[in-house]
Amino acid sequence: MISTNEYFEGNVKSLGYVTASGKSTLGVMNPGDYEFGTSQHETMRVIEGEMTVKLPESNDWNTFKAGDTFEVDANKSFLVKVSVQTSYLCQYK
Repeated sequence: MISTNEYFEGNVKSLGYVTASGKSTLGVMNPGDYEFGTSQHETMRVIEGEMTVKLPESNDWNTFKAGDTFEVDANKSFLVKVSVQTSYLCQYK
Protein backbone atom coordinates (compact mmCIF):
# COMPACT_ATOMS: atom_id res chain seq x y z
CA MET A 1 0.00 0.00 0.00
CA ILE A 2 1.23 3.50 -0.81
CA SER A 3 0.44 6.30 1.63
CA THR A 4 0.68 10.05 1.02
CA ASN A 5 2.06 12.57 3.50
CA GLU A 6 1.97 16.36 3.42
CA TYR A 7 3.72 18.73 5.83
CA PHE A 8 4.40 22.43 6.26
CA GLU A 9 1.35 23.67 4.34
CA GLY A 10 2.12 21.39 1.38
CA ASN A 11 5.77 22.44 1.02
CA VAL A 12 6.97 18.92 1.86
CA LYS A 13 5.20 15.93 0.31
CA SER A 14 6.09 12.26 0.30
CA LEU A 15 4.87 8.82 -0.66
CA GLY A 16 5.28 6.08 1.93
CA TYR A 17 5.68 2.40 1.21
CA VAL A 18 6.82 -0.83 2.86
CA THR A 19 9.09 -3.51 1.40
CA ALA A 20 10.84 -6.56 2.84
CA SER A 21 13.61 -4.14 3.91
CA GLY A 22 11.21 -1.98 5.91
CA LYS A 23 9.36 1.32 5.70
CA SER A 24 10.52 4.15 3.41
CA THR A 25 9.28 7.49 2.11
CA LEU A 26 10.17 9.19 -1.15
CA GLY A 27 9.55 12.92 -1.11
CA VAL A 28 10.14 16.44 -2.32
CA MET A 29 10.78 19.64 -0.33
CA ASN A 30 10.16 23.13 -1.66
CA PRO A 31 12.64 25.84 -0.65
CA GLY A 32 12.21 26.73 3.03
CA ASP A 33 13.29 26.08 6.62
CA TYR A 34 11.91 23.01 8.39
CA GLU A 35 12.16 21.15 11.68
CA PHE A 36 11.50 17.42 11.62
CA GLY A 37 11.05 15.00 14.51
CA THR A 38 11.80 11.28 14.39
CA SER A 39 10.01 8.36 15.97
CA GLN A 40 12.36 5.78 14.42
CA HIS A 41 15.97 5.77 13.29
CA GLU A 42 16.10 7.45 9.85
CA THR A 43 18.59 7.30 7.01
CA MET A 44 18.07 10.19 4.60
CA ARG A 45 19.52 10.15 1.07
CA VAL A 46 19.37 13.26 -1.09
CA ILE A 47 18.31 12.28 -4.61
CA GLU A 48 18.31 15.66 -6.35
CA GLY A 49 19.04 19.19 -5.12
CA GLU A 50 20.62 19.80 -1.73
CA MET A 51 19.73 20.40 1.89
CA THR A 52 21.64 22.06 4.69
CA VAL A 53 21.06 20.18 7.95
CA LYS A 54 21.71 20.79 11.63
CA LEU A 55 21.74 17.34 13.22
CA PRO A 56 20.75 16.71 16.84
CA GLU A 57 23.42 17.54 19.40
CA SER A 58 25.48 19.40 16.76
CA ASN A 59 26.25 23.09 16.56
CA ASP A 60 27.26 22.86 12.90
CA TRP A 61 25.23 23.01 9.70
CA ASN A 62 26.25 20.54 6.97
CA THR A 63 25.19 20.58 3.32
CA PHE A 64 24.17 17.29 1.72
CA LYS A 65 23.94 17.04 -2.08
CA ALA A 66 22.62 14.41 -4.49
CA GLY A 67 23.94 10.99 -3.47
CA ASP A 68 24.82 12.06 0.11
CA THR A 69 23.23 10.44 3.17
CA PHE A 70 22.88 11.25 6.84
CA GLU A 71 21.31 9.47 9.80
CA VAL A 72 19.17 10.62 12.70
CA ASP A 73 18.41 8.51 15.77
CA ALA A 74 14.86 7.87 16.99
CA ASN A 75 13.11 10.48 19.14
CA LYS A 76 15.30 13.37 17.98
CA SER A 77 14.65 16.49 15.95
CA PHE A 78 16.74 18.10 13.23
CA LEU A 79 16.65 21.33 11.24
CA VAL A 80 16.71 21.52 7.44
CA LYS A 81 17.22 24.47 5.07
CA VAL A 82 16.41 23.95 1.41
CA SER A 83 17.21 26.63 -1.20
CA VAL A 84 16.14 24.65 -4.31
CA GLN A 85 13.44 22.03 -4.72
CA THR A 86 15.02 18.84 -3.35
CA SER A 87 14.02 15.19 -3.49
CA TYR A 88 14.94 12.56 -0.91
CA LEU A 89 14.57 8.95 0.17
CA CYS A 90 14.07 8.31 3.88
CA GLN A 91 14.46 4.76 5.18
CA TYR A 92 13.29 3.82 8.70
CA LYS A 93 14.67 1.20 11.11
